[in-house]
Amino acid sequence: MAVLSAERVEFDAEMPIVVVGAGACGLVAALAAHDAGAEVMILERDENPQGSTSLSAGLIPAAGSRLQVQAGIDDSPEVFAGDIIAKTHDRTPRDMALVAARASGPMIDWLTETHGIEFELVTGFLYPGHSRMRMHGPKSRTGADLEQALLSAVSAAGIDLITGASVEDLYADADGRVRGLRFRRPDGALETLGCKALVLACCGFAGDADMVRRHIPEIADAECCGHMSNTGDAVKWGLRLGASVADMGAYQGHGSVAHPHSLPLTWAVVTQGGILVNTDGRRFSNEMRGYSEHGAEVAAQPGHVAWDIYDARCETAALEFHDYREIRKLGAVRTADTLEELAAATGLPLAALKAEFDAIAAAAASGTPDRFGRRFSDSDMLKAPYRAVKVNGALFHTQGGLVIDHQARVLREDGTPLPNLMAGGGAARGLSGDSNYGYLSGNGLLSATAFGRLAGISAARIAAAG
Repeated sequence: MAVLSAERVEFDAEMPIVVVGAGACGLVAALAAHDAGAEVMILERDENPQGSTSLSAGLIPAAGSRLQVQAGIDDSPEVFAGDIIAKTHDRTPRDMALVAARASGPMIDWLTETHGIEFELVTGFLYPGHSRMRMHGPKSRTGADLEQALLSAVSAAGIDLITGASVEDLYADADGRVRGLRFRRPDGALETLGCKALVLACCGFAGDADMVRRHIPEIADAECCGHMSNTGDAVKWGLRLGASVADMGAYQGHGSVAHPHSLPLTWAVVTQGGILVNTDGRRFSNEMRGYSEHGAEVAAQPGHVAWDIYDARCETAALEFHDYREIRKLGAVRTADTLEELAAATGLPLAALKAEFDAIAAAAASGTPDRFGRRFSDSDMLKAPYRAVKVNGALFHTQGGLVIDHQARVLREDGTPLPNLMAGGGAARGLSGDSNYGYLSGNGLLSATAFGRLAGISAARIAAAG
């Protein structure tokens, strides 16, 4: 990963705008640039575009969309931004949270009405930290379907997408203006491509073990369930161009990944009353804090695993998710009609399980928080038949990266924008503060799509200016 001098370079071909990465961020950026009248090309390292998008549930939080209005949900960008900021304990820039929140609803409507992408609004439950129902996604609740829908839209728009194209180096002038790049084909052949504007949409650094250990050592030994092509290329290039980076300790973890199947068990079961216990049968945290911070919490338990315990009522919401249905097919879901059967099915100590259930019932009856600060209501009480899945803690994707402005332009250390470089998604500083606790459900796809659209619009404007 190098930044080379653009002096005396003759490129094999020229394109006004080049987008590096064909996940949600890159595809949305390309569509936005195209709609602004620009010619654009996408370069994707993998032969089959997937990225972090395909590994997600495909849910994008957005405020003020037409789907929300139709459902009678009273939401606004200000309320949404407030939720983002509260989740990070005020450790994410307020202005950027509001920029993303304001862009989110119109972005969903644009993708639907202009590019034919179908979304449903999740109304069955609230994710931790969200004060409104604002999750938009494909009916299957799988990112793979969102990715395919975006790819279809790009194809329908006639946008060029080259797969198996690993971008190796950038060419830039002394002032940081990117003039082009060099990429490698699967057969090893190198090609150069000139551009007037460049969008980095190649996600974060979860696939670079050295960067993970340096910036987020707490999760370095946990399983990485993210896309392993996310090797921090954008950050590496950006630093060489003099860009500023921030919040490198931020990431999305997940404390409920079915083990050893490596499929995420939706946190919906927790929001309905489910709990996590370690192999000693003991709870160890307030599960309602969120699934991201529980990645490290579960990884720190004996054997680096835990059991997610819930009931048939909780399972109703989970059944809407493709990953959960796959987990069931794989036989990962244990069932039991009594606590005794649950203990036998999981190998957990019965006395410890009973003690935890009794403690939860006592907290609910008293109306006070339990020893971890979680509040339980009567409707949260788990009842037979029970369900249990062995889970581990995992790293999904990083949330720190290149600092961008309101137009998704990459900024230097002094706060001035680089001439023609944009970024979004995992390549850019996200909206999750500086650690794992700040990840609000959907933050990854929010920054990918909201900032991706802004990056594409900015790229089109810069390319048109020459």
